[in-house]
Amino acid sequence: MKKIIITLLALGLIITGFFVFTPKEEEKGLKKVKVAEVTHSIFYAPQYIAHSLGYFEEQGLDVEIILTSGADKVTAAVLSDDVQIGFCGSESTIYVYNQGQKDYLINFAGLTKKDGSFLVARENTDNFTLNDLKGKHIIGGREGGMPAMTLEYALNINGIKSSETNIDTSIDFASMSGAFIGGTGDYVALFEPTASELEKEGYGHIVASIGQLGGNVPYTTYNAKKSYIEKNQDVIEGFTKAIQKGLDYVHNHTSKEIAEKIKDYFPDTKEEDLIQIVQRYKDIDSWYETTYISEEDFNHIEEIVKNAGQLDKNAPYNKLINNKYAQK
Repeated sequence: MKKIIITLLALGLIITGFFVFTPKEEEKGLKKVKVAEVTHSIFYAPQYIAHSLGYFEEQGLDVEIILTSGADKVTAAVLSDDVQIGFCGSESTIYVYNQGQKDYLINFAGLTKKDGSFLVARENTDNFTLNDLKGKHIIGGREGGMPAMTLEYALNINGIKSSETNIDTSIDFASMSGAFIGGTGDYVALFEPTASELEKEGYGHIVASIGQLGGNVPYTTYNAKKSYIEKNQDVIEGFTKAIQKGLDYVHNHTSKEIAEKIKDYFPDTKEEDLIQIVQRYKDIDSWYETTYISEEDFNHIEEIVKNAGQLDKNAPYNKLINNKYAQK
């Protein structure tokens, strides 16, 4: 049985549930794997491709994707064994390791290599530059979260001090769009399809890709507890292969073809909008070619986290990254 999570935007509130598809013949002999995803976004198209086209089943896995808003909540779900695999920013695994967790989280497959959020302005801005953010109130996501840290990094390397803007990290991730609709902030960092929905409804205007501003990092990766990986090599290998096939698909098919395959995961997004959003993520080169996570990209995410004052010491690449089953 495939369970597909759907996310609805209603007055800025995120509502989640399960959309259940029952095939003609119930899958048998598949190993159940629960995955906690940090948000439900078209940004993760390769994952939904792998799920919809049966790539996980080909590897003997029955994968259930569970929306668990916020990287901190994803890591908590993995550490408590509520799920087997976490899908969130690799910075969370750094935090866990540096806190001294013995059975720490290891990243074993990369999916996205850039921040997937877009900066939405309340007022239409022609020829937007980062200087336009000086003195402005920006809803950036939680403290220690990648959208806020990536934006701060982009500002700093372009000569804009953190004190010259107000990046608000007090609003819960799921409440950001609602807060902006309600009148809070001059700008907000949002993932798709929420950013485009706000623009279409007249609440704001997309002016920049935060991912393009911040550069390549292992932005969203799959992780699992060290002990789980050691005991379930078959799951890790099969899962990685399925995700690789999802990545291959998005790199070798058109936005229209991709949209057709993932539309059931976004039932409230019109197909023409879905195509446009997929193309937007293609245009900024969002997805890794393979699941391999390079040391260079890992070092860059630590640089961004350190710039935000969230990292006292670097975590070792060779402990937190497992590329055993990744194509290089």
